[in-house]
Amino acid sequence: MFMNAISRASTFTRPINTIMRTYGGKQVVPGSGTLFFVNRDGWAVTCKHIAEMIANADGINQHYQRFRQDAQRLPHDNKQQAALKGLEIKYKYQAGSIIQLKNNFVDCVDSMTSLTWHMHPSLDLALLHFDGFRQIHYTDVAKFSKNPDAARQGKFLCRLGYAFPEFNNFMYNKDKDDIEWTNTGIQHSPQFPIEGMVTRFLGENGQIYGIELSTPGLRGQSGGPLFDERGVVYGMQFSTKHLHLGFDLVDKEIQVNNQPKKISDYSFLHLGQCIHAEAIKAFLRQHQVAFEEES
Repeated sequence: MFMNAISRASTFTRPINTIMRTYGGKQVVPGSGTLFFVNRDGWAVTCKHIAEMIANADGINQHYQRFRQDAQRLPHDNKQQAALKGLEIKYKYQAGSIIQLKNNFVDCVDSMTSLTWHMHPSLDLALLHFDGFRQIHYTDVAKFSKNPDAARQGKFLCRLGYAFPEFNNFMYNKDKDDIEWTNTGIQHSPQFPIEGMVTRFLGENGQIYGIELSTPGLRGQSGGPLFDERGVVYGMQFSTKHLHLGFDLVDKEIQVNNQPKKISDYSFLHLGQCIHAEAIKAFLRQHQVAFEEES
């Protein structure tokens, strides 16, 4: 049903690969998000929480560099550990604190001098502009549904993104105490589509801003397009909500490998939430960003 549509959406949908490290650790943790392009001038749509991560990366990395510089100046004596604890309090570091975060925009443009963003004041929606590029690496742009009422209960739609990332072109440089991108390893993750039925709509103050789907949006798909069987875009995946079903099992005895075992299970329904195309188009118009529509 969505084979041709996925091929079409893949021409304008791209991953944002991330690597991060937490305080006290040397393990590099990979993650991903998604964006999709709306014109050939380097404008793309993604989630506000993705854009905030991008915007905060430099500050996080600079904060850690200042901490390292202060830590290197500590005297090497019996008061060093106490002084280090003081620095940790000053810089608000504890186990699990993010100290490094780096992003890689895969197959978007040849190069860029900077990135401009506009974040929606209330919705999980943002616009990104790649500044200073010479050539785009995406081959088409999203076409939004022209009909604001095209998404109706019972309609099947599909989302595309980069869940379950497989890229491993990164490393921890012990000598520099830094995380780095490398030219070796797997540089791409496979795209991951997931379908769902329109169940309900998301609204506020009598205004619809989103579409609810019967299946979850997966981690890594945030910022990816929601589209029909033709590849026409109806919205953007931004979150998943979890509804308690009430089918709870507590100390239920079952047979596992022919042995009795007691289990407890609390069931939830996981529903994807997408920003409606009409809300995206309104935000694009507000910032005078060109986009295309299709009936």
